[in-house]
Amino acid sequence: MIDGTVARKTGKTSEFGSKFDSIADCIFVTVCLIKLLPVMKIEKWLYIWIAFIAVIKAVNIVSALIKYKRIVFVHSILNKITGLLAFIFPLTLPFLEIRYTAPVVCTIAAIAAIQEGHYIRTNNIVYKG
Repeated sequence: MIDGTVARKTGKTSEFGSKFDSIADCIFVTVCLIKLLPVMKIEKWLYIWIAFIAVIKAVNIVSALIKYKRIVFVHSILNKITGLLAFIFPLTLPFLEIRYTAPVVCTIAAIAAIQEGHYIRTNNIVYKG
């Protein structure tokens, strides 16, 4: 979660490292969803919401590929908050009901994905990886 911050603070950043970190984050989230969703007892509306967010993210990737001719990772505050919430979410399951926590995570993730698409389309990219 804080590896990028540590790398920047210690002067150990590289273009390869930033790209690799973003790709690793995407793979991590995908694998977590693939492994966790089948064993969690969630309702259909949550699957639909997660699919909606995935479609927005896929459209953003394609839009960036068309516009910039490369993969673009937008490191916005909302994307970082989404990552933090996605990391914390499984840890809350023993204590909080999913019907209360999942809408919070999905709402922030959806807004972040929409914001990311806006940044890509308006050349307002915080970071290109």
